[in-house]
Amino acid sequence: MHSRRYGPDVLAAGQPRRREPRRVPAQRGLVVEDATGQFCGAVVGCEKDAVTLEDRHGRRRVFPLSPAAFLLEGEAVMLVRPADRGRAPARTASGSIAAPASRVRVARESRIYVEGRHDAELVEKIWGDDLRDVGVVVEYLGGIDDLPAIVAEFCPGPVRRLGVLVDHLVAGSKESRIAASVPSPDVLIAGHPYVDVWAAVKPAALGIGAWPAIPPGTPWKEGVLRALGWPPDTRAAWQRILRSVTTFADLEPAFLGRVEELIDFVTTPGSQ
Repeated sequence: MHSRRYGPDVLAAGQPRRREPRRVPAQRGLVVEDATGQFCGAVVGCEKDAVTLEDRHGRRRVFPLSPAAFLLEGEAVMLVRPADRGRAPARTASGSIAAPASRVRVARESRIYVEGRHDAELVEKIWGDDLRDVGVVVEYLGGIDDLPAIVAEFCPGPVRRLGVLVDHLVAGSKESRIAASVPSPDVLIAGHPYVDVWAAVKPAALGIGAWPAIPPGTPWKEGVLRALGWPPDTRAAWQRILRSVTTFADLEPAFLGRVEELIDFVTTPGSQ
């Protein structure tokens, strides 16, 4: 029972109601500042629950889409994902036009094998939607020392093609010698030139000027973490790097081209 004298809630009398922050679409190019005042930049990407800002020096940081997490001309606001206005077709992270959500494809016999867990996770993040749409399964390889046996077990053929993505595939390397030992028209081995796939991510996506030069004989990942002043935790570092990648534009062309080449090879007309 409410008292007419005191109203519905006497304890709430005189207490100001907390105002909800204004919701602002995170349109590309919108300049905002994080609520702590430590980073100011323009929106360059927005996902379901995170937005990527780039400052005037080309440094990028990823922030969660939390209430009152940003300042817009001094006002605390909540950034939200822009609504789809139907002006352009939806695109995947690789830049391809997204297929209808209801489309279901049966997996092809052709496959792509990817050396390295981080490589496979990066391929999934950028090309996962495209690969599911064309029915291509990606499998992780712990290494390629036994690649000839792995290929023989797969039994490639004209309608059962195999693409292999290899780390550090450069002339004179161990990887190049192994690749040369698998001469098959139904197998394509492609590789990027980087010692580690971390370096396939553009430094600007992480807000750094360049990947550090690590002296020969020093473990590359550990050397990078020390040079950048990051905590000595490679797993946490990789998650930080992976979060910074939102579209194909965050990756180096030498990596992009090799993955696209492999996808084209295993989806060529006539392959299954």
